[in-house]
Amino acid sequence: MKTVREVMTGEVSACTTDDHLFDAATMMKEKNVGAVPVCGSNQELLGMVTDRDLVIRGYANKKPGSTPIQEVMSDKLYHVTPDATLQEASNVMAEHQVRRLPVVEQGKLIGMLSLGDLSVDDMSDEAAGRALGEISERPELH
Repeated sequence: MKTVREVMTGEVSACTTDDHLFDAATMMKEKNVGAVPVCGSNQELLGMVTDRDLVIRGYANKKPGSTPIQEVMSDKLYHVTPDATLQEASNVMAEHQVRRLPVVEQGKLIGMLSLGDLSVDDMSDEAAGRALGEISERPELH
């Protein structure tokens, strides 16, 4: 079975703790993504911010675009290592109800794995389908 390293997206754009809601929203628009990791100065993963975080925790609460990203990011993180199997990664996604997993090696963000990435491997199609099914069953989490 393939490893996460073989299918993950590398060169992930990330926000820093100096960024604001507007910066994250702009990055999502430019990169056409719905989630952006938040990293420290040494690429250590500190959090994730999703388009939903921006809307629910940010703009819907009348926070301006100049609000620090830390006020809306999720700091309860799940991640995988690049050497994890796609089955292991899909299990983490299903168990924790997440659609994207940061890939961390030696404490640093090196990539991102999405449900779409999982579906590229025939052997992980079933795992990706199971993960998506379990995630989709609990919309209150997203």
